[in-house]
Amino acid sequence: METFTGFPKDLFDFLEELSENNTRQWFQANRERYRESIVEPMTMFIIEMGKRLQGISTFFIADPRPSGGSMFRIYRDTRFSKDKRPYKENVGCQFRHTAGADVHAPGFYVHMEPGEVFAGGGIWKPPSPVLDRIRTAIAENPKKWEQMITVTKEKKGFLDIEGERLKRPPVGYDPNHPLIEDIKRKSFFSMQNIEPTLALKPEFIEITCDIFKGASPLMKFITDSVGLGF
Repeated sequence: METFTGFPKDLFDFLEELSENNTRQWFQANRERYRESIVEPMTMFIIEMGKRLQGISTFFIADPRPSGGSMFRIYRDTRFSKDKRPYKENVGCQFRHTAGADVHAPGFYVHMEPGEVFAGGGIWKPPSPVLDRIRTAIAENPKKWEQMITVTKEKKGFLDIEGERLKRPPVGYDPNHPLIEDIKRKSFFSMQNIEPTLALKPEFIEITCDIFKGASPLMKFITDSVGLGF
C-alpha cells in the first residue's frame, strides 16, 4: 500500500496557476492534474494522519473520502457572494470531532496555499449555545484557561489563541473580567506556520502531528467546556 511521501511541488504550482485562471474551463482542462497533485496525496496524508490521531485522541476523525470527508472541497459556494470565482485557491483538511458534522465543530486543521502553510486546532464560529458554554468556562475557570495557554505556548511555541472578537462584551458577562478579551472571541484556535517547502517532504506528516499534539490542551479545554470527550 502507498504511503505519504510529501505533497508534489505541482500542488503549489497548480494553485498559483488556478489563481490566475479561476474559471471552470481552465479547471476542467486541468482536472487530472488536480487529482494527481492534490486529491491523491491529500488522501494519503489523511490516511496516515488517521493512524497518528489515535495517539492524540480517539474522538477525531480522519475520513479519506474526497467528497464529504476530511478534505475540504475545492468548489466555492458563490450563491450569496459577490465574488463569483468558482474555486478556492487553497487546499486543506479538517479532522473533526466525532460529535461534529461540519467545519464549525472542534477539529484539527491543515491549510496550504502558495507561500503559506499552517496547521493547528480549535473551533471556528461555533453556534451560539456552544460558544456560550466555552465563554462561560473561560469566565468561571480563569486559572484553567490561563494554564492551558501557558502550557501551549511554552511547550510547543504556539502563537496566542486567535479568533475574531466582538467589539463589545457579550451580554451576561462582566465587562471588567480579566479575560474579557478572550470571552469576546467568536472563534478559538491556535496555529503554527510551517515552511511551505516542508510540505513537499515525507516528514510533513510528523511535523503536523506534533503541531496537533501542541494544540491538544486547547482542544481539551473546548471539548470539556461543551461536554464532549477528548
